[in-house]
Amino acid sequence: MTDTPENKERIAKRMARAGLCSRRDAERWIADGRVEVNGEKLESPAFTVSAADHIVVDGKPLPKKERSRLWRYHKPVGLVTSHRDEKGRDTVFDKLPEDMPRVISVGRLDINSEGLLLLTNDGELARRLELPATGWKRKYRVRVHGHPRESDMAKLSKGLTIEGVKYGSIEAVVDSTKGANSWLTVSLREGKNREIRKVMEHLGYTVSRLIRISYGPLQLGELESGAVDEVKSKILRDQMGVEKFEEEPDAEQPRRGRLSLKSKQGKRPGKAGRQTSNRPGNRSSRNF
Repeated sequence: MTDTPENKERIAKRMARAGLCSRRDAERWIADGRVEVNGEKLESPAFTVSAADHIVVDGKPLPKKERSRLWRYHKPVGLVTSHRDEKGRDTVFDKLPEDMPRVISVGRLDINSEGLLLLTNDGELARRLELPATGWKRKYRVRVHGHPRESDMAKLSKGLTIEGVKYGSIEAVVDSTKGANSWLTVSLREGKNREIRKVMEHLGYTVSRLIRISYGPLQLGELESGAVDEVKSKILRDQMGVEKFEEEPDAEQPRRGRLSLKSKQGKRPGKAGRQTSNRPGNRSSRNF
């Protein structure tokens, strides 16, 4: 196949599509001198490659492109959402089944948060699912110390600016109050670092438990803590707006299918799986 601009892509994007890392991480790896193309070490991510180029990362050939896959994972408290932790703490990826392929997370949950974490073998898909423009709502069950007022909920709905950082509209409903604590259901569409904890602290309420119960159309449901479950391709296509398509075959590889995220404009995503109660007493019950 003749190389044309249409047949080439940025090296960082190619690495992400292979599921090796995110695009941002790929750019850092290149700057660290960990990537070679056709025997030459790259010094800048401003480089395009084609199917004919031989790409090596950390001395190993870049994996071939595979179909995009997505998993639900019930993250327990106490695990870091990182492949490497400078403090030597256990990570999400240390606890996954041995037969899992190399995956990255869609956003993050901090060490003290739990619940639904999406994992994928496609860094480009992860990047797309994280974007606020995708419009996917993230929903949480949150326990705070104190009794939030309706006026506080109204402030969240309008958005807050804390220490120069602007947080968008957050939907919050007080579900119950018992003793010194209250349970809330909190929904947002962006994912700034530890957003829920910071806005609640700003309003005078300390978060003592935070459980993500859904991400877009995917529900935590009855997935056991620490368990992982692959999302079916049919759900990816039919309920999550992900479409399978055929790439142009290259000279040395058979034709392969891939998945791409369709526009969500004017379309409400369907719901994956049956609806279940997400109260903290049940099994179904970027850093947040």
